[in-house]
Amino acid sequence: MRQVAIPNTHLTASAICLGAGGMGTTISADEAFAMLDYFTEAGGNFLDTALIYADWIPSEKSVSEKTIGRWIRARDNRQAIIVGTKGAHPDLNAMHIPRMSAREIAADVDASLAHLQTDYIDLYWLHRDDPARSVEEIIQTLNDLAAAGKIRHFGCSNWRAARIRAANASAAQRGLQGFVADQMMWSLAVTDMDAIADKTLAGMDDALYQFHLETSMAAVPYSSQAGGLFQRLAAGGVEAVKPGARAIYPLEPNLGRLERAQTLARERSLSVSQVALGYLLSQPFPTIPIVGCRTREQLADSLSAAQVRLAAEELRYLETGGRL
Repeated sequence: MRQVAIPNTHLTASAICLGAGGMGTTISADEAFAMLDYFTEAGGNFLDTALIYADWIPSEKSVSEKTIGRWIRARDNRQAIIVGTKGAHPDLNAMHIPRMSAREIAADVDASLAHLQTDYIDLYWLHRDDPARSVEEIIQTLNDLAAAGKIRHFGCSNWRAARIRAANASAAQRGLQGFVADQMMWSLAVTDMDAIADKTLAGMDDALYQFHLETSMAAVPYSSQAGGLFQRLAAGGVEAVKPGARAIYPLEPNLGRLERAQTLARERSLSVSQVALGYLLSQPFPTIPIVGCRTREQLADSLSAAQVRLAAEELRYLETGGRL
């Protein structure tokens, strides 16, 4: 699989990151191990999980991290894997109350280390932001954890461009490590963020895109295939898309993008899935999409896009139409 160097780190990641949110819960432990084996055998090395995955299911807590930890221990492959996990997420029963104090972040890191059965986390993500807390304090907390050897690099998830810019400017002024990557909701699909109930989520917008363009910071988007929107539309039409998804991914603009994706797929001898992921893989700054697959068959389909590179005019065509 193609490899991508994450700027300002020593990390070289697989072009596609495997999301592990359902591993051990909606995906059985045995199937999770088989998927992880398949991913690494295909050249994948970058995993994405979180302390809170999948705590919304009534069961043992932090099952995703624990499943990955058991797999890494069983395969004895820690040095070959880039472990990315997230913390500092609000309590699921009190999403309006941030958990971004130094004490809370440090406690979450320690919990993740125990679950993952490792001494360090390669890329630690703050799962949410607390705009009321200073970026200076947050950056200092993360640098303290890096100095202690618990995390190697850190990124942010669901942060806005102005806050990331301010945090990294503060880090640079003080000679500290800053954020090296950003996770946001982003795919080929036109997305209506206002239709999403969780207002703590952040999607790719013009300001964030411009920030990545200016800085070449790595983008690691989640919901990278819009929940299979284009595959569902192509296979079953509008009725194959649930009403909630139709609100988040408005049909009119996305049917246009589907038609253009199908045209480009025919021109390039690609599948619609490959075009959708190729859109992210071909951005002018390092972009490593997270794929959340439920089966090995879905994973194989996603990984087949790893080598796809689209030209700038093809990206514009997918977005706005015109001539290929």
